[in-house]
Amino acid sequence: MLARQRQAYILERVREDGGVRVADLVRELGVSDMTIRRDLEFLHDRGLIEKVHGGAAAVPGSALFEPGFAAKSALQRAEKEAIAEAAAGLVQPGTAIGISAGTTTHAIARRLIDVIALTVVTNSVPVADVFHDAGRSDQTIILTGGVRTPSNALVGPFAVAALRSVHLDLVFLGVHGMDPLAGFTSPNLLEAETDRALIEAGRRLVVVADHTKWGLVGLSSIAQLDQADVLITDASLEPAAREALSSHIAEVLVVEPRQEFGHANATEGRQVSDASSTNVPSATLSDGRAGGRSRWRGPRLVADAMTPSVGGSVRGPGVGDMPARDGERQRSAGSDRMFEA
Repeated sequence: MLARQRQAYILERVREDGGVRVADLVRELGVSDMTIRRDLEFLHDRGLIEKVHGGAAAVPGSALFEPGFAAKSALQRAEKEAIAEAAAGLVQPGTAIGISAGTTTHAIARRLIDVIALTVVTNSVPVADVFHDAGRSDQTIILTGGVRTPSNALVGPFAVAALRSVHLDLVFLGVHGMDPLAGFTSPNLLEAETDRALIEAGRRLVVVADHTKWGLVGLSSIAQLDQADVLITDASLEPAAREALSSHIAEVLVVEPRQEFGHANATEGRQVSDASSTNVPSATLSDGRAGGRSRWRGPRLVADAMTPSVGGSVRGPGVGDMPARDGERQRSAGSDRMFEA
């Protein structure tokens, strides 16, 4: 194997797994320890990887870095599960939804396999696998074509063409980063283009992003912050970031990852009901209406709390009153809903 072939292999491993050990590369490539170390030195000098003790890791903060699906799945698991539970509560039976690629959106998909008569359009191979493995005859799953990325997204002209021919009630979008100026971003140009087509196909956009995405800027912008109708994030997001997001996005839902199953942890003075007598987590939701805080139980608490009631607006699956995308959005600036899941 030529040096450039070894180096390409090493780069792919780092992108997929977030890092790699010298001992593993020696075994997989059948070369000496010294040869691998020279390859790592070559890649490090060009800023493509970061050398660490015993191996190599991805370069932190790079606008081009895109970790693989397996590597991302191991990060912020509790936060993603809480975000996914809240997001799934926005979906009603019999609707058509879009789900982008990503580990948070994959967690959402796992919570939607029991939703009756659901139609799902996705460019994510793992998301499609979730529904395929469930084998429900009343659900329709559409997987776009396209070129596969390290995050198992299908992107490019085939994916974009497929998305331009569909019309969806709700779109769930996972992102690489979110920033006040750059908006929602991706390190992959083709994936950003595909995500833009997915957004255009939907009447409402729900962005799901844990607190670590704040301040990250990928190579390509997907959408500006105010294009999202709802953002679901976790309680570790700094107050200044919440305020910045709430000034652009109509609904910012902040979830508290559960500390243990069946009992939610009270923080920041919020009321949390004791769920010891039931096998679902309890939650509180600040809805900004008269009467202050309300208590809700179960994973569908967001949908229950935000069912639209004003005539003439688009009635989506559990999302608050919002007009169609081509009209003027009805906003409650600064709304910052918080519950514990």
